[in-house]
Amino acid sequence: MLKIAIQKSGRLYEESVKLLKECGIQLNNGNKQLKTVAENFPIEIFFLRDDDIPQYVYDSVADIGIVGENVLLEKNKEIDLIYKLGFGKCRLSLAVPKSMKYESLKDINGLKIATTYAHITQAFLKENDIQAEIHEISGSVEIAPGIGLADVICDLVSSGSTLFTNNLKEVEVVLKSEAVLVGNKKMSEENKQILQKLLMRINAVKTAKNNKYILLNAPNHQLENIAAVLPGSKSPTIVPLAEEGWSSVQSVVNENDFWEVIEKLKELEAEGILVIPIEKMIV
Repeated sequence: MLKIAIQKSGRLYEESVKLLKECGIQLNNGNKQLKTVAENFPIEIFFLRDDDIPQYVYDSVADIGIVGENVLLEKNKEIDLIYKLGFGKCRLSLAVPKSMKYESLKDINGLKIATTYAHITQAFLKENDIQAEIHEISGSVEIAPGIGLADVICDLVSSGSTLFTNNLKEVEVVLKSEAVLVGNKKMSEENKQILQKLLMRINAVKTAKNNKYILLNAPNHQLENIAAVLPGSKSPTIVPLAEEGWSSVQSVVNENDFWEVIEKLKELEAEGILVIPIEKMIV
């Protein structure tokens, strides 16, 4: 049985559970249990503190885990990054008081930096040849400049509202982070096979979210041009309509290209464009 560790609470918990359910895995975490077994897939789920997940995976207590990339890099354990999941996106940034004049990283030289991410911060400073004193603290990093503990902070930023509230401004992005699937390097062959089945499901869910299924009516004299705009996974499906000289065209469009493609289709006389979300997409 494959054992997976996910956050028991916090910003990645809901998305992690949602992903497993979208993969068709039925789990019951009633009464906030710390572990549960899926009803229809050979997987056991552990609900742990985010910071502890890399250690549990490294120690083979769990075979795989879902954790923030920032935590993975900070803990620096010898485990594999298997899959970037695309949710829980944030950034680890340097921030200074709004009153401080800041022009470049050189302005950080000789200052004190408060952070929960001492390992990542130190590596960033070394890479940029900056000498600064790091104060590692476990929480409420944003208040450090206000109470005189540090001049600068290095902390996670999402909307930036917390920085604004504490009279800080973001000046440098140290790391862009998102949720990732990590794995133990010594996983058994049996669990590797289960993992591959899980990855196929995850990939189907993530691919579906990045694509839209579209149907449209088009004049036959534009079919070749429309097919060039809509390659789909292989080529678009074209079905003659009852009205002579017209056909129905069906294809898949990537979310990033969606509006640009729609504009081109309209220019090519496409009509009745119908957009349908995709639940799963196996490629």
